Amino acid sequence: MIIKKLTVGPIMANCFILGCEKTKEAVVIDPGDEADRILWSIEELGLTVKYIINTHGHFDHVGGNKEMKEATGADILINSLDAPMLSQLSVAAASFGLSSDNSPPPDQTLEDGDTISFGSITLKVIHTPGHSPGGIALFTGGNLFVGDTLFAGSIGRSDLPGGDFHTLISSIKNKLFVLDDAVRVFPGHGPETTIGQEKHTNPFVQE
Repeated sequence: MIIKKLTVGPIMANCFILGCEKTKEAVVIDPGDEADRILWSIEELGLTVKYIINTHGHFDHVGGNKEMKEATGADILINSLDAPMLSQLSVAAASFGLSSDNSPPPDQTLEDGDTISFGSITLKVIHTPGHSPGGIALFTGGNLFVGDTLFAGSIGRSDLPGGDFHTLISSIKNKLFVLDDAVRVFPGHGPETTIGQEKHTNPFVQE
């Protein structure tokens, strides 16, 4: 599987391009900004985007949805609980002194246990509320894309609208930490880590 990471926008969110090496079908996870850079990378890799997947509805992760959909025609996927945020991105960004285009509505909503297939690759959807009500992680082949649920040595904010600290910790412990320690974790901000590293050293989730 091709994994290409781009850090985009003023809040430096991680966007991931995942591609099937056989078919060249791809998904884009969290195109938060700088859609031109993302599209250039897709072209450079020779990929065709099937889906635009949002791990949650915050503007720094979905602000490029509109331009990406216009350029690729790919379907936008997000959990149903965060879908209403897509029409409010300009207001949300303005509260941080920034700007963002509102997103088109989702073409499909995702629920816990759903699967997303492109080429020979299948992503499993894991609902991980706490940072936002509809936060999700995406799991395939020992790779886990967690949005803003879990970071290297930290966790997502729970003080934004719809967030809840105890729900976030429960999502991490009961949905993510049940996976193998060797699973690679790709957060929505910052560097890659592993389940084992966070399970044993992350100060926010120690008993």
